[in-house]
Amino acid sequence: MKTVYVDTIPIGKEHPLVLISGPCVIETEEIALKTAESLKILCEDLGIPLIYKSSYEKDNRSTAENYRGPGLERGLRILEKVKMTLGLPILSDVHRETDISPAAEILDVIQIPAFLCQQTSLLIAAGKTGKPINVKKGQFLAPDGMKSPIQKLLSTGNDQILLTERGTCFGYYQLVADMRAIPIMQSLGYPVVFDATHIVRIYGIPSKDPGGGQPVFVPTLVRAAVAAGCDALFIETHPCVEEALCDASSMIPLEHLRPLLQEAKALSELVRSWDQTK
Repeated sequence: MKTVYVDTIPIGKEHPLVLISGPCVIETEEIALKTAESLKILCEDLGIPLIYKSSYEKDNRSTAENYRGPGLERGLRILEKVKMTLGLPILSDVHRETDISPAAEILDVIQIPAFLCQQTSLLIAAGKTGKPINVKKGQFLAPDGMKSPIQKLLSTGNDQILLTERGTCFGYYQLVADMRAIPIMQSLGYPVVFDATHIVRIYGIPSKDPGGGQPVFVPTLVRAAVAAGCDALFIETHPCVEEALCDASSMIPLEHLRPLLQEAKALSELVRSWDQTK
């Protein structure tokens, strides 16, 4: 499996489990800095490498009235402030080709949203930056269908590729996590990230509605994914989820992360020790 480097953080089978975390979407600079600082302190204490994630734009909201973020210019300024103040590598979604160039000046990882994982022009533009690219598997794709975005990125000469499992649409409104997806996508040659919080969203119900997600199942999914050998975890969090402007019903409260990450790290170390004896 290819080792992907995000700044100085190696991601891959022979390296420690990595956390990608932060609020779903950027709300204010204060919330971004507060969350990033808390995550940094927690991860340094637990010895878990951290990549800070928050979207400057969420373009696939269910209605035009829903909050979509501060936009490219202001959002990137906030992410740059987090990066420069706390020294954390930064990941955010990019939805259109024209955003790629300015985003690449700030981001350490460019993320391709699940609905756009087959968008050829977007993938090629992202690949040409030379930055690590995290491609979320579309809910409509089988795991081996990720060969297509991989080949598009490789055509640019960029092999710094991460693949994210974030559920499959077996039902109309709920996603199902098929843990076979983790080893199947790893067999394509690249590290696999498991997104534990988007999988528990119940689509069609507003994200601020308590019925719009089932975060009670996030710990179970995290344990299963780590046991299946994922290389990184993607867990969205917020200091006050009840007031979050996006995915309030599926994010994990910041204060609940410590025990979850402690379990994940211990299980990951056990799984990796087994792998080394094979």
